[in-house]
Amino acid sequence: MAYFFKKDFPLLMQNNIAYLDSAATTQKPMQVINAISEYYKNSNANPHRGAYKLSLEATKVYDEARKKVAKFINAKSEKQIVFTRNATESLNLIAYSYGLNNLCSKDKIVLSIMEHHSNLVPWQYVSRKTGAKIEYMYINNAGEITDEEIDSKIVEGTKIVGITHVSNVLGTINPIGKIIKKAHSVGAISIVDASQSVPHMKVDVQKLDADFLVFSGHKMLAPLGIGVIYAKSELLEKMKPFLFGGDMIEYVYEQNATFAEVPTKYEAGTQNVEGAVGLSAAIDYLNNLELANYEGNSEINDINKVKNSKVLKGMEVVQAIEKELTMYALEELQKLAFVTIYGFSNKQAGVISFNVGGVHSHDVASVLDSENVCVRSGNHCAQPLLRYMGLESTCRVSFYIYNTKEDVDRLIDALYKTKKLFAKWIR
Repeated sequence: MAYFFKKDFPLLMQNNIAYLDSAATTQKPMQVINAISEYYKNSNANPHRGAYKLSLEATKVYDEARKKVAKFINAKSEKQIVFTRNATESLNLIAYSYGLNNLCSKDKIVLSIMEHHSNLVPWQYVSRKTGAKIEYMYINNAGEITDEEIDSKIVEGTKIVGITHVSNVLGTINPIGKIIKKAHSVGAISIVDASQSVPHMKVDVQKLDADFLVFSGHKMLAPLGIGVIYAKSELLEKMKPFLFGGDMIEYVYEQNATFAEVPTKYEAGTQNVEGAVGLSAAIDYLNNLELANYEGNSEINDINKVKNSKVLKGMEVVQAIEKELTMYALEELQKLAFVTIYGFSNKQAGVISFNVGGVHSHDVASVLDSENVCVRSGNHCAQPLLRYMGLESTCRVSFYIYNTKEDVDRLIDALYKTKKLFAKWIR
């Protein structure tokens, strides 16, 4: 598979590795690195605080990034976008600002068993404080939430439905539209963890009708330390701030204070302008992707030589690359009798979890690392899911636009080495 994007990623060009851990964090293209560097060289100042030109320029850069994020997920207004440090902070903000102030002991919170701890532990806290009960939607053998499970769990009395769009362990793409519609039918609000979907597919918040949706920039080529909350305007207007201090203030008196308009009232303190700049550049990079439609042919060596073929653009490119890589990896992994694959849904994104029989996932990952193949091992911040599946940990591979079939081949070769090293324990 000869794709043309790896050259944009200096870390990958300078290191002979197969990086298969993009669900944890993505590598950064030179375009993003340069954008951050240019900001610090030419526009660095504290936004929203100065009347001088440099501060005004920093304010403009920060505000333009918000507009770009809104357009990327098709929000009605940039005022529906709140910047945070990451999806974890976003979910905590929602739990504190909305959950604690709108739930009581007669209410129910419905989550899926596949939630990342970040969309689970905050709701445990809300449950303890308000008395609201938590109930879980469980998965079938394919790693999917069935219609029956949705209908039996999201019932009258449910006030919050928290759901991951794509499982960070199994890669399952959940039926978000159906779940949100069901939540609204019983008067509940929906909170979508889109950390593993927004970077990998086109997400339209208006089409989904999501009440809240969160994601992290570092999983979509942007730097660490920038996250996003999308929320419907009426919710943001009614909610109370989570953090207090500089920039989210309107007026302060000795005994009380009033707060700035949405979304500023949720962004206390000096913000991560560098992160916003990097996220803006990452969105530009993703939007500008182009690839000739190879129609299943992975032997294209020069996109410019391909004639009379459809050109994929933007997030279409990401989805096409990941789909082919995922299918290829699943085919090759299934050939290994000593490997067990988990999930295996018909609706699967570019994430695969597996184990080598009789060998701990950390040991497998260490051997793969010795072969310069980078995978995640452990519980992936989803202990309830693994416990439900009867597992302690797994190895996980996850793809992005810079990966190739050669990376998968290196993984398979390294797994054969693992088998050889641990032959007496393999079962």
